[in-house]
Amino acid sequence: MDTPTDLLIVGGGTGGCAAALAAARNGLRVILTEPTAWIGGQFTAQGVPPDEHGWIEQLGCTASYRALRKRIRAFYHDYYPITADARRQQHLNPGGGWVSPLCHEPRVAHLVLRALMAPWEAAGRLQIWTNTIPVSAETDGDTVRGVHLLREGMPLHVEARWFLDATELGDLLPLAGVEHVTGAEGQSETGEPSAPSTAAPGNSQAFSWCFAMEHFAGEDHRISRPGRYAYWRGYVPALKPPWPGKLLSWTTPNPRTMEPLHYHFNPHREESVAFSGLWSYRRLLDRTHFEPGFLASDVCLVNWPLIDYLDGDLCTATEADRDRYLREAREMSECVFYWLQHEAPRPDGGLGWPGLRLAGNALGTSDGFAMAPYIRESRRIRARKTVTEQEVSASCRPGQPFAQAYSDSVGIGSYRIDLHPSTGGDNYIDVPALPFRIPFGALLPQRVRNLLPGGKNLGTTHITNGCYRLHPVEWNIGEAAALAIVCCERWHEVPQGLEQRIGDFQKVLLDEGVELAWPAGLDLTAGDAHRHACPNLHSTKEAL
Repeated sequence: MDTPTDLLIVGGGTGGCAAALAAARNGLRVILTEPTAWIGGQFTAQGVPPDEHGWIEQLGCTASYRALRKRIRAFYHDYYPITADARRQQHLNPGGGWVSPLCHEPRVAHLVLRALMAPWEAAGRLQIWTNTIPVSAETDGDTVRGVHLLREGMPLHVEARWFLDATELGDLLPLAGVEHVTGAEGQSETGEPSAPSTAAPGNSQAFSWCFAMEHFAGEDHRISRPGRYAYWRGYVPALKPPWPGKLLSWTTPNPRTMEPLHYHFNPHREESVAFSGLWSYRRLLDRTHFEPGFLASDVCLVNWPLIDYLDGDLCTATEADRDRYLREAREMSECVFYWLQHEAPRPDGGLGWPGLRLAGNALGTSDGFAMAPYIRESRRIRARKTVTEQEVSASCRPGQPFAQAYSDSVGIGSYRIDLHPSTGGDNYIDVPALPFRIPFGALLPQRVRNLLPGGKNLGTTHITNGCYRLHPVEWNIGEAAALAIVCCERWHEVPQGLEQRIGDFQKVLLDEGVELAWPAGLDLTAGDAHRHACPNLHSTKEAL
């Protein structure tokens, strides 16, 4: 079946959703495809509450991102029996998780996103195709003409004037022949202090398969021993600097110092404050926020170092190897859950919590595991501008309050350069970063004229991907890319031509609620890259 449209967005994750909303509200006909049953990506199918900076409640994101956060909170106010104390909170945090001021169920984020999309679907401007993957693309020189897809096994062909690759791994880039890079660039190319001496295309950040769980004291919900439990129980990551022991333990390296860091975990016995423990770290629902008897247990989301999969890189893998890596990553997470139930050391000296139970309702699954893995690193376009560590790192810009002030800014963000261990054997890279801008040049492929990146696949390096990969920045990237296409339609331009009209384009962005620069006089102590929320930033060995 052939389907024509103005804009095809391949990938319904965080950036893809932002792009679809921006394009549809500005009159374009849009098709948004998504390989899972849920749009929303990190927010939903991957099960990860938003990682954000310390100013997020006041500034530092687009107006549409702020509206999404507001509607997620309103959903709990409108439909859940929250307590009077919870209603009085200016910024309700349904999960009380200390990784973010807005920890919530992925299920609610999906419902809110679908509600935001509904008017444009009703108007005929937006079609959402879930369970859909790209198979191949047709190109004519520097122009993409169409994309072949499989929708629940049915072949489809979409012709469009514009294309956005908002997939989690940059899947459309190789299909359309867009020049791109994978893994780590070498210092000879980028000059980055934290880069390896030579390029390592298969050296990408670990990905993780998240799961949710509840705890019922006195009950026994223990699962059967997974088949390869012995392998993962004895697994020691082969990293430099070395990991301090087996992965399945409460001890990991401190990402800043590489000294041993000891985690705490105690269901329903941790306070909702920073560094209290892993139960409350990424908690999705805190039962104390709801009327007595509504929830028998909190719901805890597991996205911890223990589930970082390092045995293969998804971007450079063959299809068969990719399937195996995904299968093993999910198996690894199942083994972590088994360890928690049976063998994990408890504060009272015992072993395991038999009352832990997988909780799929929050994730829209029957088994408690997320629909899709949490992807930290994608293929990245060879862009007209590549953001490097020297431009955003605090240590490379001593005395400067902000990262490099790109005059072609299309948004802003803030997060540490936070790289998890990688498939090439690198341990954590955790570098302080300054509040930064998103340069338009990083959204522009060097050659192709009608395809733009819509997420983590913009022109960053392996190193700077570490601070450009989180929820509000990915949303901003997708929204800015869609608005660039809107302007190209209005002004009969190609995206590269907007560089000569950057002031006009930036006015459109401002009118749409996109912030382009951090305000002078910003209190930098308030936003030390989720300082209030991240165990990685604790300076002692007893972090949690």
